[in-house]
This record gives sequence, C-alpha cells and structure tokens, in this order.
Amino acid sequence: MLRKALYAGTFDPLTNGHVDIIGSAARFCDEIVVAVGVHPSKTPLLDVAARERLIRQCCAERVAGQSCTLSVLTFSGLAVEAARQSGATILLRGLRDGSDLDYEMQMSGMNGTMAPEIQTLFLPASPGVRHITATLVRQIALLGGDISPFVPKIVAETLATKLRASS
Repeated sequence: MLRKALYAGTFDPLTNGHVDIIGSAARFCDEIVVAVGVHPSKTPLLDVAARERLIRQCCAERVAGQSCTLSVLTFSGLAVEAARQSGATILLRGLRDGSDLDYEMQMSGMNGTMAPEIQTLFLPASPGVRHITATLVRQIALLGGDISPFVPKIVAETLATKLRASS
C-alpha cells in the first residue's frame, strides 16, 4: 500500500522547521506532496513559483535519501480537498508546542468529519527548530535582521535578494 501524505502550508518562507517535518515524514512515507497554499487576501514575501522551487531545492535530495518521492503543488481551498485531489491518505501536521496541539486537534476533528478516509498525523518538531515560525522569520527579514539560523541557506539568499530589489 502506497503511503502518500500531503503537507500543507504557505511556506513563506520555507523554514528549517518545515524541512525538519518533511525529513521526518520521509522516513515512513512513500510520497510526500508539499501543498503550497495560495490565498488571494495574503501578500506573500515570495511568489508561489519561488516557494515551489525552494521546497524542491531544499527537500528533494533529503526525501530521496529515504526512498521517498517529493512533489509540490499549489492549492487555494481546503487542505483536505487538496489531499483528496492528490490521492493522499495522510495529512501531515507539524507540532512545536502545546498551543499548536490545541489548534491542530480542532482542525484534525473538522478534517476528519469532512474526509474520514484521510488521517491526520502529527509530527513533533525537533528541539532545535521548535521555536521557528515563518511569521517571525518574515518579520525579522523585513526589519533587516539575520534569518540564516532559521532557514536553509538558499532561502536566506533568495529573501535577501528579493528584499534588496524591492527597497
């Protein structure tokens, strides 16, 4: 049986925490679909094409080393619908702390009602990345701070180039 999982988020930007969760999931999934959420009301730092490219660059080799395949797609609706459309039977959700668990449990219950054939699987973030949030990384980057401890090197470089060009 193919174990296909969908990991949804905005990935704006891709953080070391995201990479950690993808790497952990690759140990037991045959395929991971990273679903980049596109929401018309949000203005991301990086366009969707850049986010997709960075996910592939930062995660494909790590996933392949676990005999898992990686694909990336975009979606604009419900994550559970993106999972259905991609053929995933697992929704991956990363947990940093107890407050994440409270929210994720509610979302898991709602998704389970809408799509009982899709199982939500919670993965704890590794201790070294539990404090990282994409929201804080964006804020640090926009204020000119060093984001290199929180994101893969290519992500830091891409964001620096983007922010220099827009200033």
